[in-house]
Amino acid sequence: MSTSEIARPGGFLGELNSRHHHRALTVFMVIVVAHWAEHIVQAIQIYGFGWPTSKARGVLGMPFPWLISQEWLHYGYALVMLVFLWVLRHGFAGRSRQWWNLALGIQFWHHIEHLLLFIQAQSGWRLAGQKVPTSIIQLLVPRVELHLFYNTIVTIPMIVAVVLHRRASAAERKLTGCSCGVPRRPVLAAS
Repeated sequence: MSTSEIARPGGFLGELNSRHHHRALTVFMVIVVAHWAEHIVQAIQIYGFGWPTSKARGVLGMPFPWLISQEWLHYGYALVMLVFLWVLRHGFAGRSRQWWNLALGIQFWHHIEHLLLFIQAQSGWRLAGQKVPTSIIQLLVPRVELHLFYNTIVTIPMIVAVVLHRRASAAERKLTGCSCGVPRRPVLAAS
């Protein structure tokens, strides 16, 4: 779909992707980057500090260790992220939309992997006779490294998309109705 073919949604989605896109995108990206940072911290705990995987729980997992072991929580996050990638994509046009769509496609697969883990945790069935819930790619790559990789390859295209989006041309802004890239007027101090 070319930039000139992007259709703007109406109603709530239209408002979210135009007038409120900047705020919604900012909140979403803060959450996504914080989640990615949790995976980075976990990798540092394992490879930098030499902690065993069972003790490396990121920042939030240290005071709340149950966060790490709850497949429903991981699946819920993957699903919510997929939904917001879909919902907020209407505010993007041109190259930024291509990068956002790349992140959406990768997150769709990441969501499938988490769905598979969630089903195993709920049913007791295990993929390929494994002892614990295991995703498809996890048969080849350990879970900590795999999820750091997944979160990295989803987050980086999102960051590229946001940077390109904030530098959108006037034509792209007109197509989406989004004001993210519009330079803010400086506030003049009263004399």
